[in-house]
Amino acid sequence: MTAGQAPAARRALVTGATAGIGAEFARRLAAEGWALVLVARDADRLAAVAAELTGRHGHPVEVVAADLSTDEGCLAVERRLTEGTPVELLVNNAGTSLNQTFLRSSVADESRLLRLNVHAVLRLTLAAIGPMTDRGHGAVINVSSIAGFGPVMPGSTYPASKAWVTAFSESVDLTTRPRGVQVMALCPGYTRTGAHERLGIDMSAMPRAMWLEVEQVVGEGLRDLRKGRTVSVPSRRYRLAAAALRHAPRSLLRRFGRDTRGRDRQTPG
Repeated sequence: MTAGQAPAARRALVTGATAGIGAEFARRLAAEGWALVLVARDADRLAAVAAELTGRHGHPVEVVAADLSTDEGCLAVERRLTEGTPVELLVNNAGTSLNQTFLRSSVADESRLLRLNVHAVLRLTLAAIGPMTDRGHGAVINVSSIAGFGPVMPGSTYPASKAWVTAFSESVDLTTRPRGVQVMALCPGYTRTGAHERLGIDMSAMPRAMWLEVEQVVGEGLRDLRKGRTVSVPSRRYRLAAAALRHAPRSLLRRFGRDTRGRDRQTPG
């Protein structure tokens, strides 16, 4: 999606679309006139969201119930991206974290995190950009996290997965942008999505000023996409934090990590 192009009659596919950032993308895009394809695991919640958005805005809403941590789930969404009415915008929002450190984790839990945060993003991006580059236009937003800019969550593999998402998006964009397709990493900080509560992560010690609302995250993300940016970090305070994480000496980041090891289960995004 480039600046000046009207979204009328265009179609966006959003994963993790029944809650948090994904649900806000669905609401915002529907309000802008986009037809939608919504993806999530829970078929009943998907149907409810689709009915609400269709009733409110009158635009078509398709649903694909799929668990993107499985090969079958990824395959179902890949097929929708490559067959049928073209998808002009893919929002890879589905993701997860773990309420445990790596020392207390299991191969099964870590593998599921990687399959959802990394493997699914890779597969769906690859499926989407083929038809997009053939048409000469389209865009992908991969929802990453500011946590990917540095080892700020001791013992957690979540930042590593999001570091991959950001680097992957920047790298792929270098090859697709000349063919009219933009790939952008959206890197929010702590955002009120309900994910922490669902994972049982206690965030009561987090200062109120550190929280972002989903409306700001999605609004700034879409604004940055239209500006042609490759990495979007919503809010000035988190842009400053991202710059510090990217340029601070690694020894300083490690010292900070040791000082915050008691908060190692806090997950931005």
